[in-house]
Amino acid sequence: MELKKIQEYVKNQLSDKRYYHSKCVMERSRELAEKYGADIKIAEKIGIAHDVAKEMSEEEKLKYVKDNNIEIDDIERENSSLLHAKIGKDIAIKQFEFTENMGQAIANHTTGNKDMDIYSKILFIADRTSKDRNFEDLEHLNEIANKNIDEAVLYILDKKIEIQIRKRASIHVNGIIARNYMLNLINKN
Repeated sequence: MELKKIQEYVKNQLSDKRYYHSKCVMERSRELAEKYGADIKIAEKIGIAHDVAKEMSEEEKLKYVKDNNIEIDDIERENSSLLHAKIGKDIAIKQFEFTENMGQAIANHTTGNKDMDIYSKILFIADRTSKDRNFEDLEHLNEIANKNIDEAVLYILDKKIEIQIRKRASIHVNGIIARNYMLNLINKN
């Protein structure tokens, strides 16, 4: 499906604020795709679509995963906000004609995953570094992202885990596995 149609669909699902975030992530995904030699059109589509299910209610999310046979674990059941990634993948594949890998980038954008391809890494970074974000460490993270995509992914994973620890909240196992995988990958190089 062409980008413009995806944008229209996403715009109809989200508040103005969330849609603006999605546009910013699309723009940042484009920048990172240019930097790392990935297909810009694919990166843009993934960027605009990544939060398509973000504003569904908890009940809608739970109904969607049940109706579409999407497997979820106890942590996702406990923290239904994580479900928007798996639901987003499903919508993107069914509605936008995304490939499995494109959909997987959306599924990976909240917790990370050990086998993140270039598009998963781009989206993971773009979601944290888009121009609408105002994290204290944004400039530092952008410097890392401009030098080494894997180091940037590891940095974000570390930050996400630190935040969950400070909140005394559950940490999804995918984030821990992804962190260990990225750490080993970086240490080998």
